Amino acid sequence: MKLTPWKTLAAGALLILLANAAALTGVYLNRSGEPESRLTLSQRELNMPWGWGMAKENSGLAVGLNWRVNDASAGEYSGGGFRGGTPEWLDEVQMAALGFDTAALADADAGRRRFERQLPREVLLVLELAGPAWQKALERARQNAAGHEAAKLANADSKEFAAKAKRAQEQLMREENLNSRLFAIGAGLDREALRARYPDRSRYLILKGTLRPRLTMHDKKTRVTGHVSALAVTQINVPHAMRPTLEPALRAVRRTVDAPGPYFEVTLAVGQRLEPWIESVRVAR
Repeated sequence: MKLTPWKTLAAGALLILLANAAALTGVYLNRSGEPESRLTLSQRELNMPWGWGMAKENSGLAVGLNWRVNDASAGEYSGGGFRGGTPEWLDEVQMAALGFDTAALADADAGRRRFERQLPREVLLVLELAGPAWQKALERARQNAAGHEAAKLANADSKEFAAKAKRAQEQLMREENLNSRLFAIGAGLDREALRARYPDRSRYLILKGTLRPRLTMHDKKTRVTGHVSALAVTQINVPHAMRPTLEPALRAVRRTVDAPGPYFEVTLAVGQRLEPWIESVRVAR
């Protein structure tokens, strides 16, 4: 059936209305009732996405969520995996519980290849704010700085050891003042079970994320683990009414080792559909 221009226009308008209605319904369902979690984040955990403002037609503002893992594959302290990595807590038992087939590993090399070729899966990630995972990263940074300082003193004439000690001290200062304190510390498929295990809704948030299988070597032994590669929500829109407050603070952030903080605090809520939104903004004066 051939559509007339008027019918084509009407059909297009109807599709737009239906899409908007679906989006608004999703927002309503997500924000109905009490938030699933509510955390106070700073410029350490939120930043303006790279390239924002380059597209002139984009008049909105969004922030990216900075999160980390204590990476099992890292050797010397490097700050950990930012926005992804191979968590230390993710082992073969966990991978099997998350739905990955670990039985194939019994077939030596061929089985290992089949394991790593499994498709990524969407799981529920638990993110912890300023808790034991961050304290562990902080302690590693301190030990790393102390070790390099001792090596510098033992090799007083070496520029190489002096440079390494300086870099380690800067890494420690970044860990203390700048790096995100938000760490992925668990994963599961059952939200109620995860929330029962991590009941503090002001410290732990649950978001959807992507996990893929991975094998690593440790002490010449193959270790079954997974790579946490992404969150389902990569950007969080800033409400128009809050933009005049937050945008100048985002632009003013100096990510240097001597930067004071925080410049701002954002109350982030996560709804019933595990989608985050910004409730309020407070800028430090």
